[in-house]
Amino acid sequence: MTPRMDIAGLDGARAVVLHPGHDRLPLLLRQLRAIGLTVEIAWPELPASAVHADVVLYDADLGHDAQFPWKPGEAQMPMVALVGSEAPGRLEWASRMGADALLMKPLGAEGVFAALLVARQAFELRRSLAAEIASLRQRLSARQTVVQAVNILARKAVSEDAAYDQLRQLAMAWQVTIEAAAVQVVESARKTGGLRDCN
Repeated sequence: MTPRMDIAGLDGARAVVLHPGHDRLPLLLRQLRAIGLTVEIAWPELPASAVHADVVLYDADLGHDAQFPWKPGEAQMPMVALVGSEAPGRLEWASRMGADALLMKPLGAEGVFAALLVARQAFELRRSLAAEIASLRQRLSARQTVVQAVNILARKAVSEDAAYDQLRQLAMAWQVTIEAAAVQVVESARKTGGLRDCN
């Protein structure tokens, strides 16, 4: 199911525009303010306060990595690339920096609202997927640890099933999850070269 966009959520949001002075820049700033955002302008670098912004709009034509206080692709807010040149290298850089949406130049009022909404939705989806991937990696790691613990316990048990049952009993005795019990078994085996008496 596609997440619903909260259009009203832009009112009062804080935007930082990283762009050199230009005669059309005031048109963009006026539109951002009309939408309800408070706007801060910066060039050539983002101020440290930008880490608390709700959205960053940045120049993709003259921009470079050192302008940002975070690593490429690790912005903690939606990013909108302001694109004038469609040179592949510039577009690749804008994407690597984490562009959630593009706003084509010349700067003006057109497309700003749509770019903000798309950027926010893309950012939320990206953040959700990153959290899901981290959770799946953690679960996979936990399963591998359970397998290691069962193999360690199987050295003294009759079968793998009996070893798993022993791990389950240890978890109940320690009042922890099976995964947490598995970590303790594996760590104990690493420290002592065997299994400590856990009963």
